[in-house]
Amino acid sequence: MKPVTQFLFCCFFIVLVLHSPRPATSQEVDDEREFDYSEKSGKGPSQWGEIHPEWSLCKDGSMQSPIDLLNERVEIVSHLGRLNRNYRPSNATLKNRGHDMKLEWVGGAGFIEINGTQYVLRQSHWHSPSEHTINGRTFDLELHMVHESSDGKVAVVGIMYTIGRPDSFLSSMRHHLSAVAGNREDVTAMGIVDPKNIKIGSRKYYRYIGSLTIPPCTQNVVWTIVRKVRTVTREQVRLLRVAVHDDSETNSRPLQPINRRSVHLYRPSELED
Repeated sequence: MKPVTQFLFCCFFIVLVLHSPRPATSQEVDDEREFDYSEKSGKGPSQWGEIHPEWSLCKDGSMQSPIDLLNERVEIVSHLGRLNRNYRPSNATLKNRGHDMKLEWVGGAGFIEINGTQYVLRQSHWHSPSEHTINGRTFDLELHMVHESSDGKVAVVGIMYTIGRPDSFLSSMRHHLSAVAGNREDVTAMGIVDPKNIKIGSRKYYRYIGSLTIPPCTQNVVWTIVRKVRTVTREQVRLLRVAVHDDSETNSRPLQPINRRSVHLYRPSELED
């Protein structure tokens, strides 16, 4: 190849690389083996921001999650509107990401709408104990329903659970979770799963702007934490942990500084009720 031709080819290749689609770095890491939740390991939560340059927000970000939803800092409002869930049944898979079980809907499973923007439901996963706290209280389990808009913005709906009666949605997944717990398969087909079977049971919710709670800790995530605390059995919490095979008792990130962020608690007005 002549030098001029070689030079032009190299230029073309560089332009092609720069303009080719790249993986979205705003999304949660899908293979979680590069980090963990133990501060003694050298790759625990306080070190996440140093493992990869693109994870620096885990250390330097000023809008990180989770936070404590303390009554003194919460403003009660009625203008946010009800959380409208326009979900639909969709084919799903159950994936062991290394520190949690991710229920992923192929092609999405409907959407929620926040401030005129539609966020498609992509996946759900569980943390135990809860990552967010309410007035300093930690709960036994927290479910995150992760949504994404067409332009890559992220919105997460969080639901807290305390030990009590079985959760019906987790009961419906028992067979699949037990199968995963008994083998080392990374992905298990779930068939059609209806996200409307994930019960909320309350119109009240907290709303604030935060981040993903695992690397890359992307910020400007719209968080909606359902006010009602639901129930789950100890066995259901245990099965979610056992299925992961990571020999850890927790997969919860510590609380992060609120840094003067506003936190709203949506409570319907009498007229809306």
